[in-house]
Amino acid sequence: MTDNFTGKVALVTGAARGIGAGVARGFVERGGQVALVGLEPELLTELSDELGDAAAWWEADVRDSAAVATAVDAAAAHFGRIDFVLANAGIASYGTVRQIDDAAFERVVDININGVFRTLKHSTPHLAATNGYALVVASLASFTALAGLASYNASKAGAESLALAYKQEVAHLGIGVGICHPSWIDTDIVRNAEHDLPSFRAIRKKLPYPANSTTSVEECVELILQGFAKRKSRVYVPKGVLLANWTKALTNSPLAWPVLKRLARKTVPQMEKEVDALGRFHHSHVPETKPKD
Repeated sequence: MTDNFTGKVALVTGAARGIGAGVARGFVERGGQVALVGLEPELLTELSDELGDAAAWWEADVRDSAAVATAVDAAAAHFGRIDFVLANAGIASYGTVRQIDDAAFERVVDININGVFRTLKHSTPHLAATNGYALVVASLASFTALAGLASYNASKAGAESLALAYKQEVAHLGIGVGICHPSWIDTDIVRNAEHDLPSFRAIRKKLPYPANSTTSVEECVELILQGFAKRKSRVYVPKGVLLANWTKALTNSPLAWPVLKRLARKTVPQMEKEVDALGRFHHSHVPETKPKD
């Protein structure tokens, strides 16, 4: 059990399901209050009702800067403060670079990088007022690229770099910044990908630990809340992801390339066929809400 969060307020993006919803529940269980920000009002309402007066929700697309600013400011006004921010909203896509359409690729980048930027930008004044802490949800994919996930890999590497730069920029304001690197978490995104693309499931089995394992949402939530309490600079989920960070130079070296090339030669053509047959580039539950003009 982590430290008590009584009197503290956390703002969570992508709060309707998965990691975001789990962190919201865990934060409230430990005495805190939570501002839920996301795109699925029915799920946000259900979660807010479950958590009672300790929670409130705002619908906002992280691709829409004005909507994010409105939600963040409204949450700060409602609760009187913001102490923690979890920049969690994110999506993945299917398809290789030559296959995926421009809009699908750009959508992943806009949500996973620009959405983090907008969240941090508009949260900064409120975090400065409380000497707060922001945790950016990046990924194991920040430093281990995988064929067929180029937009996700690029966006999560970008999110890591964004967070590292932001950390320097706000240190003098008393704001702490951390980066969370989950591997595969047992959420519907991962389950849908394995259902939609058998080749993806096959590739994962051939990868070394921790890329070949799945971590429960509960374990991920606990490690994130520990990160909040200790204002950690890195949160690895599972902790073995630390090894992937330490060995990324080897993974991307000429020494490892023959192994990766053989794996890709066998799996990429099959993955492209599966994506073509699927007829879409995103997992099925991704909301299709468009950002406002």
